[in-house]
Amino acid sequence: MGAAIAALTALAACDMGLESSSTPRSRPAGLAEPAVRPTSEESAALRSYLVQVQSAQLSQGLLREDGGGPDTPFTADMLARNFEEIVFFNEYANALRGRGGASPLRRWQGTVRVSTIFGASVPKSQQAKDSNDVKNYARRLARATEHPITTFGTPNFIVVFASEDDRADALREAARRLPGITEQSLAPLRKLDQDTYCVVAAYASGRDANTYTAAVAVIRTENPALLRLSCIHEELAQGLGLANDSRTARPSIFNDDDEFALLTDHDELLLKMLYDPRLQPGMSASEAAPLTRIIARELISTDPL
Repeated sequence: MGAAIAALTALAACDMGLESSSTPRSRPAGLAEPAVRPTSEESAALRSYLVQVQSAQLSQGLLREDGGGPDTPFTADMLARNFEEIVFFNEYANALRGRGGASPLRRWQGTVRVSTIFGASVPKSQQAKDSNDVKNYARRLARATEHPITTFGTPNFIVVFASEDDRADALREAARRLPGITEQSLAPLRKLDQDTYCVVAAYASGRDANTYTAAVAVIRTENPALLRLSCIHEELAQGLGLANDSRTARPSIFNDDDEFALLTDHDELLLKMLYDPRLQPGMSASEAAPLTRIIARELISTDPL
């Protein structure tokens, strides 16, 4: 459904210009709100296609919202195995192309500050809903990881909601807002395949190539409601360090079968493991394996599922 890129080369810092501000004047009586940008044929066709995709998946019992249940049991050993496959491998080699290989553990060390950017075609009512969904989910991620994740302050994790018509402009704005991120570094996010509903790229611009310092997620606004929400759940979690998908992970959104639309109980445990202080950025799968087995057993014993 979604896609993740781990961009780990040091990025050149860019100067940020200061924005001027002024007190807005009252809108004259009877003046209508400015209209959103007209939709292109390409965007309209994509919207129609994605509505059909969601409908077909729902008719097949996919895109579940229940978080898993009695029909999806898993053991501590299964949880540890899924953690290894999702954390220690990349979904793509680079620029959304080629299967990724083995990877060290990567995650954030500092506070994750999430913000949103909307394309010009997104109505204000939809912006309000998407913003609220991001804020609520950020709070859930903070609880699951016990890591500082907020929607206040200068952003370092931007979620772009944009259509085919305005994604390029929104990405330029994202590059402008994120120190150390350039338009060129976001180039892989500009052109997406039809079946890529959303994508995230996480970057490390500090001294440690395994510690994320910035991220940009792109969510197509042509997505219907549930696909759109599922993109928020998957891309924000992947941007925290759960970078790969696994065909055996269940119940999980990190599985390309799209059985689950929203973060599951299993996935929350993966996030707890990822941000457990006994694990550190840069660890290999073999170095972490003895610890991940212990942590998984501790979590399953306290949260029987």
